[in-house]
Amino acid sequence: MSRNPPQTLTLEPGRTAKNYWRDLYHYRELFLILAWRDVIVRYKQTAAGAAWALIQPLMSIIIMTVIFHLLAGVPAPNGTPYAIMVCAAMLPWQFFSNALSLASQSVVGNANLISKIYFPRMIVPASSIVVSLVDFLVACSILIGLMLYYQYWPTWRIIVLPPLILLAVVAALGPGLIITALTVRYRDFRMIIPFIVQFGMYVCPVGMSSDFIHDKLIEKLGIGLGTKFFMIYSLNPMVGVIDGFRWAILGNSSVFYWPGFAASVGLTFVLLFIGIHYFRKTERAFADVI
Repeated sequence: MSRNPPQTLTLEPGRTAKNYWRDLYHYRELFLILAWRDVIVRYKQTAAGAAWALIQPLMSIIIMTVIFHLLAGVPAPNGTPYAIMVCAAMLPWQFFSNALSLASQSVVGNANLISKIYFPRMIVPASSIVVSLVDFLVACSILIGLMLYYQYWPTWRIIVLPPLILLAVVAALGPGLIITALTVRYRDFRMIIPFIVQFGMYVCPVGMSSDFIHDKLIEKLGIGLGTKFFMIYSLNPMVGVIDGFRWAILGNSSVFYWPGFAASVGLTFVLLFIGIHYFRKTERAFADVI
């Protein structure tokens, strides 16, 4: 009776990069197992279960609607219901913040596994992002409910949403790998991440649209300086993701600034490259440091 030969790990000088990506493919089942385990553990011992994926973004949408729209008078673009505008931004932002938080603790939380066997360590933070993706898909029911309530129907642009979701995953993976590696070496980052997440929401166009921010910068600083500051603001990777989501979900009522989106996407992939490079450079010492 024939048997499949066992998979082997090959260590060859000068070919570490090629072997590493091959090992990632060989350990794809481990990636799925870790991702499924994290999803189960996240909801198994909670009374509300998957409802927590709805409660957090829903409460944030309600609070922002009251503070920014009803009290501060921040408008939605071209008559779009403000709650839908915020929801279209809150979903990707919630995914990013959860992914960053979970990825930062993933390697430390799997210390026993890291210290006992070899496998490409990048699998651990990457699998943790799947949990945030599941939360995101569950939370999309909020957006569907709001659209039904306001009778606000998407246009053909909604077909662009899957690539934008992939862009959100890339935007989370790059910084996630950097923060994960730093957290292993410097445990102080466990305290810094919640502050970064809380502060980050206010430097992203969640409670107001990017064109509103653009108009205010032009009004206060003039066309030249205001445009320059807006381009700097657009370098934030989540600005491009959020603007893309709004463009796809809100349809023709959403104003899209393509140069800012291009700059944001460019920096997203730069951070992904830096994250992969830095993580691979430091992961060989994880078992000793952890």
